[in-house]
Amino acid sequence: MRFSVMLREKTKDSWEKSLNHPFVKGIVNGDLPLETFKNYIMQDIYYLKHYGKVHAFAAAHADDFGVSASLSEKAKNTAQAELTVHKEHAGILNITDEEMKHFKPAPTAYAYTSHLYRASLSGSLAQIVAAILPCYWLYADIGRKYADAEPESEIYRNWIQMYASDWFQESTAEMIDLMDDLAEQASEDEKSKIIEQFVIAKEYELAFWEMSYTFETWLSEK
Repeated sequence: MRFSVMLREKTKDSWEKSLNHPFVKGIVNGDLPLETFKNYIMQDIYYLKHYGKVHAFAAAHADDFGVSASLSEKAKNTAQAELTVHKEHAGILNITDEEMKHFKPAPTAYAYTSHLYRASLSGSLAQIVAAILPCYWLYADIGRKYADAEPESEIYRNWIQMYASDWFQESTAEMIDLMDDLAEQASEDEKSKIIEQFVIAKEYELAFWEMSYTFETWLSEK
């Protein structure tokens, strides 16, 4: 069994909940309120800025220059592609520069990015890849599962098609292969740490949907 298959098996319940969360279903069916999607986009813009930086940490950890170059390229391409689409979304959703300037991430968004930085600063390359992989993999699965969905809103159709696109599917497959290659070289103790990073990150992916859907705030703001 490939190591990645085992990772997926360990998170299957979380995966199923993520693929069928009301937030995702709302996009697929086209009935998610735009204000809810706006909340998600603002949180995700914050997340992606840090996600790109974590790729750079991973690139710096790689001994193989080819891997380092690939991760650096992914940091640029993934961030540019997603942020470009998010900027288009921001225009449609009337997200102003002033709003983003004073934006404060919700607890889950802050905690998720903090988890990624923890992996970057205290973990190995394999652990960093394990922490960033669920984001690729889940969105790629959403793209495949709902590729034929045709919600009335163009903004939702574009969101689905971005993750169903060949370039995103191929980029995800490359990250899964890298995870398997790194795991082959890992000790049993290291594999346990890799699993932990992956499982926690996958839980945060599910929590990100819930955070966006419920407009999660800090307790002092309630």
